[in-house]
Amino acid sequence: MIEGHKDPMICTPAQTSFIAAFRQQQSDVHATAVSKGWWDQARNDGEAIALMHSELSEALEGLRQGNPPDDKVPEFRAVEAELADVVIRIMDMAHARGWRVAEAVVAKAEMNKGRTAKHGGKKF
Repeated sequence: MIEGHKDPMICTPAQTSFIAAFRQQQSDVHATAVSKGWWDQARNDGEAIALMHSELSEALEGLRQGNPPDDKVPEFRAVEAELADVVIRIMDMAHARGWRVAEAVVAKAEMNKGRTAKHGGKKF
């Protein structure tokens, strides 16, 4: 069951493990951001989301450049490292705001299983 969820949903052991691991990593990521001064002052939600966008743009640019090894963690390709940065920024903000992103990921993934193919008729 997802703790704190208004409509309790039963979780598989893998989902429960994912939530616990995500929450722990989220806490660690936020502690690092705090220790590096990123939370010395209140942070604006719009700015935080814009920074997530910027990381996605960096992932796109990595693809445009042929997805070379990342310059900071060369054991990963540019896209991998930039997508990791997106997740890190999401985790940091979610922890600071008390948002249940891990639980939402599980709930949305379960909901998606019941959707029709290419639901909504979108072309891309």
